[in-house]
Amino acid sequence: MNQHAEWLAKVTEPALAPELPIIDPHHHLWDHPDSRYFLDQLLEDTNSGHNVVATVFVQCGAMYRADGPLHLRPVGETEFVNGVAAQSASGIYGSMRACAGIVSHADLMLGAEVGEVLDAHLAAAPARFRGIRHITAWDPHDGIRNFEGTFAGMMADKRFIDGAKQLVKRGMSFDAFFYHPQIPELTALARAVPDLVIVLDHFGGPLGIGPYKQAEIFAQWKQDMADLAKCPNVNVKLGGINMPISGFGWHKRDLPPTSVALATATRDYYLHTIDCFGPGRCMFESNFPVDKLSCSYGVLWNAFKRIAADFSASEKAALFAGCAARVYRVSV
Repeated sequence: MNQHAEWLAKVTEPALAPELPIIDPHHHLWDHPDSRYFLDQLLEDTNSGHNVVATVFVQCGAMYRADGPLHLRPVGETEFVNGVAAQSASGIYGSMRACAGIVSHADLMLGAEVGEVLDAHLAAAPARFRGIRHITAWDPHDGIRNFEGTFAGMMADKRFIDGAKQLVKRGMSFDAFFYHPQIPELTALARAVPDLVIVLDHFGGPLGIGPYKQAEIFAQWKQDMADLAKCPNVNVKLGGINMPISGFGWHKRDLPPTSVALATATRDYYLHTIDCFGPGRCMFESNFPVDKLSCSYGVLWNAFKRIAADFSASEKAALFAGCAARVYRVSV
């Protein structure tokens, strides 16, 4: 057991409502020099007592092709993940179906020419490929990471919009990840391409580092999310807020947080988003292993269940599985 695993093991909890079906709509797989997260690690987490019936893999730059045309190299990620999904579908590792949906990357700045990339992804995983994520996270302040190739106003660029329309033509979805000041840019994109199925990841990336403080950004974030919710083609993933960039600092503490601590600190983000979008357009997500820096899988899903405690059975069914099943066309 490594040092971080030992730290997480200091706080364990039995699963709340262990019978509630869950589709985890956002996790990654990768093999980095200092971090490996493959099917065996995923299963260790999903087997922590909650009823995880399926998962959706989301782009993280894993296993891109080493050669060939640059714009087609991300197809290697889909090829890799589809193999992992086939492993899981064998049933050898249990009834949970990992990577039942696959979201990879294609450069929407290619405009209409991105269609070639989308078709290649679909050919690599015809039963599982669902859409793409093109990260547009950009901020002018020092200390905030700007992702490669991003720039101010990227989602308003005609090439980006033309690329998004290629997703619509193929019935594919668009996962969006950026920082909270960029939420109005996604609202404009959602209005410009109203037939595009959009999934906003991680509450729109509320920042709590650099010049940003959660207490100071919350009011504007609330308004921007309320405006975005007026776009019926937008769905939201409820999670990812325990990343270090959000500023809660869980990873710096002597003990990892309990589910009560997580729910208490972050509840307002969840409840406001659900209030704006409705349970039918919201889905709880693990964002593992990124959020594993801050908490364990079992504790995280207990926190979600605490936050959703007062919702009806049908609303919980939507939040924990129904919305993800609809958006990513996952059937279990």
